[in-house]
Amino acid sequence: MSNRVASLRALCGGPRDGALLRVGLASALLADGQGANAIAELRRALEFDPDYSAAWKLLGKSLVDSGDANAAIDAYRSGITAAMRRGDKQAEKEMTVFLKRLSKV
Repeated sequence: MSNRVASLRALCGGPRDGALLRVGLASALLADGQGANAIAELRRALEFDPDYSAAWKLLGKSLVDSGDANAAIDAYRSGITAAMRRGDKQAEKEMTVFLKRLSKV
């Protein structure tokens, strides 16, 4: 486990715990090659903030990379809905493109 992962994990459960921390931890885990753990942290991030479109986008990508296309499709669909609620047009467009690519496979 890298120092970055360890220091971010130390913050979990404390007053700074939240969606942003969990997405940061997931990114660090992905950099460490720990995709399954990253997916779990992204799901925790979405428990904190179900409309966090960046978390949905990274979850979809992580699920694609793990070989779970069906779960990635579900994540992108949820992410598009969340992005629309939040008015995040760029994330909505990106996830729509990713979803279309996956649907063709």
